[in-house]
Amino acid sequence: MTSFPSNANLTVHFAHSAYRLAERFVPRMPEVAHFQTWTADETRARIGEGDVLVVSGFWDNAMLTDAEALKFIQVCAAGYDQFDQSAIAARGIRLANAAGVNANAVSDHAMALLLGLTRKLHDARDNQRARHWRGMISDISQREDELTGKTMMVYGVGRIGGRIARLARAFGMRVIGVKRDLSQPVADVDELVSPDAFVPALAEADVVVLSCPLTEATRGLMNAQAFAAMRPSAIVINVARGGCADQDALIHALETGQIAGAGIDVTEPEPLPDDSRLWALDNVILTPHTGGETRQYEENVLDALVENIGRLQRGEPNLLNQIV
Repeated sequence: MTSFPSNANLTVHFAHSAYRLAERFVPRMPEVAHFQTWTADETRARIGEGDVLVVSGFWDNAMLTDAEALKFIQVCAAGYDQFDQSAIAARGIRLANAAGVNANAVSDHAMALLLGLTRKLHDARDNQRARHWRGMISDISQREDELTGKTMMVYGVGRIGGRIARLARAFGMRVIGVKRDLSQPVADVDELVSPDAFVPALAEADVVVLSCPLTEATRGLMNAQAFAAMRPSAIVINVARGGCADQDALIHALETGQIAGAGIDVTEPEPLPDDSRLWALDNVILTPHTGGETRQYEENVLDALVENIGRLQRGEPNLLNQIV
């Protein structure tokens, strides 16, 4: 690979439809030339102009043909399945993702969904809009609930799942973690089980949180068998990927009372179609994949970008969150 340009000779191309990366980059490295494209077409048209590309959803592997100056791709998200790693490596281009930059945001969001469901905040909002003052409830099963003493199962106890476990412990919950490697304990996790033991262990869980990558092993892991193994009083929180849950099985479980509710930040497909039954379910809180999107997101991505630019300029072999 050719030597990486100095700041005076470097051009950074930011490509995103919403994130204001370019304007937040200026205070960090004002001497570095940069520009932002806001659509996929505009990104393709200008792909040959940047030494560095900061991108996520706009990426198309066909862009490699015209990306003559490109030396480094900083993915501004955790997912990188859309990148042809072999083709990128063959071109001598480096690739890193932004894993961990939204760990605080997504773990906060998971707990917000859980608290919203257990404290019935969605019902309270509906009552507020209807100007209805709900009276006290005699039916114990219909009241708000508490988290202390409950058991949470977290599938995927990496940076996001590990912080969810820490937050759950702060609420007095017992935490079961699902992890392939059981040889080392995980902080704030009371018990570790393997993916093979996931379904049998579901009967212990009051809350199941998905915070794992979408892989062939995790696709559809919450399926009809898994929902049937859960307690009728249990809640599912999905801040992983929509494909980690069989959506038809999830809807069936919610409609038939197999489970009590779900907090969903991710669906398959996205956006969720207008005719999906998920929209109308009273026992669901649904957010449009906004778990990681906060006022701090641009700054978190730029922390990783600036660090990696420095490593490349110094000729260091390893990047932060290196993929290629």
